[in-house]
Amino acid sequence: MENLLKNIIQISKDAGKEILDVYNTTFHIEYKDDKSPLTEADKRAHNRIENGLRKISTFPIISEEGKNISYQERKKWKYFWMVDPLDGTKEFIKKKGEFTVNIALIKENRPILGVVYAPAMDVLYYGGESLGAYKVENRKKVKIAVKKKSNNKITVVASKSHLNNETKSFIEKLRKHFNVDMTSVGSSLKICLVAEGKADIYPRLGPTMEWDTAAAHAILNAAGGKIIKYEDLPLEELKNLNEIEYNKSDLLNPYFIAMRPDVF
Repeated sequence: MENLLKNIIQISKDAGKEILDVYNTTFHIEYKDDKSPLTEADKRAHNRIENGLRKISTFPIISEEGKNISYQERKKWKYFWMVDPLDGTKEFIKKKGEFTVNIALIKENRPILGVVYAPAMDVLYYGGESLGAYKVENRKKVKIAVKKKSNNKITVVASKSHLNNETKSFIEKLRKHFNVDMTSVGSSLKICLVAEGKADIYPRLGPTMEWDTAAAHAILNAAGGKIIKYEDLPLEELKNLNEIEYNKSDLLNPYFIAMRPDVF
């Protein structure tokens, strides 16, 4: 697993170089059928990752920018790669830097290895089963873990661009039980904030796809956290809900909460 991880980290950095080559130019923006933006950076990162993975593995690949594969074929897979070549394209377009390369290895509906690389920030997160979770910044590698329970104060990660009414209502529910601080960051880095103990909980009560979360989910699990399906229940009942799964017939995620395990 460790040798595989080294290869995935290098592939993510190679994709990051492709992204930055475009980032530092005046680039063209296209729009997909769902109105989401697409740039040359998305395409170049996808090609670099796909070519890199095919050199080291025979596992199939699901990528946001790849071809659609039928569930009849996908459901037979035991292992596969789940890739988002450029997560946070809107942040990329706005030149905010909070975008990532996400590569995850999935085993039977669970992410078991994940790499999240933010090329503009040169920050790397990675983790997996039996490996632990790590952050590399300024060439320093540190082991990361979810925050320990403390008093009645929690930090909530919220998306600046996706703070809908459902999320606002959930945060207000939290305020009835906790002293709530808010923080924000782009892309899958929100889940990584929970993994490294800088936040306690990230509620995402809006649409995401499996490739948006898989890599960071593996890292969060390795750091001692989890991502549970959200239901409109009393807070104390949420801890009993199951984690989200991957390679469903519909690759759209359910609403979810990324969290340390003892928030509630």
